[in-house]
Amino acid sequence: MAGGLVGLLDDVAALAKLAAASIDDVGAAAGRASAKAAGVVVDDTAVTPAYVRGLAAERELPIIKRIARGSLRNKLLFILPAALLLSAVAPVLVEIILMAGGAFLCYEGVHKIWHAIKGDDHDHDVPVAMKGPEAEAATVAGAIRTDFILSAEIMVIALKEVLEESLAQRAVVLVVVAILITVIVYGVVALIVRMDDVGLALASQESGSSQRFGRFLVRAMPVVLRWLSVIGTAAMLWVGGHIIVAGTDELGWHGLEDLVHSAEESVDGIGGIGGILAWLVNTGLSAVVGLAVGAAVVAAVSYLPFGRPSDDHH
Repeated sequence: MAGGLVGLLDDVAALAKLAAASIDDVGAAAGRASAKAAGVVVDDTAVTPAYVRGLAAERELPIIKRIARGSLRNKLLFILPAALLLSAVAPVLVEIILMAGGAFLCYEGVHKIWHAIKGDDHDHDVPVAMKGPEAEAATVAGAIRTDFILSAEIMVIALKEVLEESLAQRAVVLVVVAILITVIVYGVVALIVRMDDVGLALASQESGSSQRFGRFLVRAMPVVLRWLSVIGTAAMLWVGGHIIVAGTDELGWHGLEDLVHSAEESVDGIGGIGGILAWLVNTGLSAVVGLAVGAAVVAAVSYLPFGRPSDDHH
């Protein structure tokens, strides 16, 4: 009896170790997948605050909460099942879809740069938040439609990182990524849009230090949003270009990958900073590829009948 109990306890311990290892694997895979989606995440974070611009302060957080729920619904109910089905029956399509998403990122990056050079103001491209439940609902619906594209890119990038895992593990990782990314993006967005109010509240305090810090926050937030947009644009070109380079290699066209790899190797041996230089070279060349692909797509779109680059934005 005692021997049977000891054997049972050994089995339970073995299962616990296996479960812990599986959790570690899922956590590591989710971390890798989330990191790969960084460019889209930064862009999503930069775009979303514009949807609550002009709203009364008390409506900002409820609107962001509704958009966040819609984003999570996009990821879990629509994108995740489609992505898992594709990965099970036609995994090569995942690579093709990922490259299409990469090309879209490149297009968006070049599009933003082009309009920044021209000095265009895109506030008119974002649904204007007006008073009333119908206008609010339209604003939320527009934000969720935009989020669908960005969420699809995030989920496919994440899926590509775990294609070698079992279908069940892929599903778990994608669920973790969907929840993690949504919480991070919309948590940061909520913090950004309320920072002005925090600054104004502090600026009205009697304490001189509080007033100074409050005024600093009010002045700093427009600068933060501008830099967030710049970083998001750079990240889109880098991530999109990297997806194109890696995707062409996966599909059998090795020229771009070989070129980038050779350039990395040429600096990798430099003592002390070789690893950093190799990463910078990879990132820089990926961004150049992203810039070239994005420019080609922008040029192609300008000849399509449904509009020119200046007519479509997020």
